[in-house]
Amino acid sequence: MKYIQSDKNPQVKQWKKLLTRKERDKSGMFLVEGYHLVEEALTKKEDVEEIILSEKTELPHGLDYGSIPVTVVTDEISKQLADTETTQGIFAVCRQPKNIQTNGKTYLLIDSVQDPGNLGTMIRTADAAGIDAVIVGKGSVDMYNPKVLRSAQGSHFHMPVLSGDLSEWINKLQAENIPVYGTALENGVVFTEAEKGEAFALLVGNEGSGVNKELLAKTTQNLYIPIFGKSESLNVAVAAGILLYYLKTAK
Repeated sequence: MKYIQSDKNPQVKQWKKLLTRKERDKSGMFLVEGYHLVEEALTKKEDVEEIILSEKTELPHGLDYGSIPVTVVTDEISKQLADTETTQGIFAVCRQPKNIQTNGKTYLLIDSVQDPGNLGTMIRTADAAGIDAVIVGKGSVDMYNPKVLRSAQGSHFHMPVLSGDLSEWINKLQAENIPVYGTALENGVVFTEAEKGEAFALLVGNEGSGVNKELLAKTTQNLYIPIFGKSESLNVAVAAGILLYYLKTAK
């Protein structure tokens, strides 16, 4: 266990860079913060490079750290690494999984969702609903953004969460006879009219403009959730939850 006192240390500078998308994309690494997310990360120890601990924080008992190195830092450095108002003083430096293979039957496809809370909530909801994989398309917030990671509550470590070309994914899934349901009023049907089956993919889109029309033109069918009150629309994460659970449990 080593101890770093200066925020000028090259390793500290590298950790701080992981708070930016540019560095996460370049290095293939990301940082998780807090006891719960570190515990979740340790379920895939092969993806954890290092644990960082504030000098005022104790390592949780009962967790298997294996041979993962632990570095202790000052409280001030811990605050500089934190993305939360009141940090718990524990972090894990993780590797972004590469070349993930998924042969699932159920998918959530996400097009240009820009709010970190929405993206993280949808990843967490897909995990809870037993969805096999989440595919995040271009234009969306970085799936390793600290706020996305907190909202997902560790679901990144439970199932494949991939960046991908949604047009190619739609083609691939339909070639495997997996229906792809878009979300739109135009040319759509009420979601309870969707064909029922064990395999499906749900495509959801941007908070303001919805799913890209070029993607909607390729879907098997487009669905919508009726609005009974005066609100103009549902939050995309709420809508995704309703649709995922309906499609997953429909018999």
